[in-house]
Amino acid sequence: MTQTYEDFTKYGKEFADTGLKSFASLTKGAQAIATEAGEYTKKSFEAGSAAFEKLFSAKSIEKAIEIQTDYAKQSYESFVAEASKIGNLYAELAKEAYKPFESVVAKAK
Repeated sequence: MTQTYEDFTKYGKEFADTGLKSFASLTKGAQAIATEAGEYTKKSFEAGSAAFEKLFSAKSIEKAIEIQTDYAKQSYESFVAEASKIGNLYAELAKEAYKPFESVVAKAK
């Protein structure tokens, strides 16, 4: 099989196009992750502020412990759900970034 200059030029252009498509996927995925992280931060801050206000208005030590326990439980559950969601976004980002290269890899085999 003889490779010509035109073949190498074609492969180079194809690889560059593929790289640009992959970069676009990475950018889109990174924006989705940043948006999700920002929303989680905002929700977390609001929940913390609300718990702090409730804690200050508690009339007894038992009520304060109950408020703190509820906040810790909700924070943990929220964190686990968010970590799962962000993990899925990263997995999707990796799949989308690799998609443009699938055809190049298939041709190389």
